[in-house]
Amino acid sequence: MPRISAFYGITIEMYYGDHPPPHFHARYGGEAAKVAIRSGLIVAGHLPVPVLRLVRKWVDDHRTELEENWERVANDEKPKPVEPLK
Repeated sequence: MPRISAFYGITIEMYYGDHPPPHFHARYGGEAAKVAIRSGLIVAGHLPVPVLRLVRKWVDDHRTELEENWERVANDEKPKPVEPLK
């Protein structure tokens, strides 16, 4: 599972050949969630509200890159790193 970004203790990963809808996995401490790229909403799992706010801001800043990476991993290609939230 390739890590594509990390910021403020949050790790963002995308899995090869994962199922739709386009999403990524966010981990923080012992919490984990699948987050939809298009909406920034949690599909499964849980993140603390302040962490989810940071993740959503990051998604808004990098949605195009995330969509491109989704296409890559869907085709078993390595995703590109995405800049962390600053």
